Amino acid sequence: MKKNIYNILKGTFLVSDDSFKNWRFIIFISVLAIIMIASSHSADKKVYEIVRLKNEVKEMRSAFVDGRSKLMRLKMESAVIRKMKEKGLSPSVIPPKKIKVKSRK
Repeated sequence: MKKNIYNILKGTFLVSDDSFKNWRFIIFISVLAIIMIASSHSADKKVYEIVRLKNEVKEMRSAFVDGRSKLMRLKMESAVIRKMKEKGLSPSVIPPKKIKVKSRK
């Protein structure tokens, strides 16, 4: 047991006659580690992109709600009357009349 640990620490398993299968295994494990690291970086990048897009959606939704509320205030009758008074127009005191068109046959 002590001799095996000593051989591992010295690295004799890498230079012995049957070391080819050891090197193959070490290279295989190294490739798997590189693939795992690349996959982790890719996942992190996607998470950051998702967070950025969620923040952008929140900002756009906020701008939409703000614009919609401004539009609702501008469409109110009191706001329209106020704007028209600035231009010298006032609302009619005579109610509108319906015009009915009869079709000819």
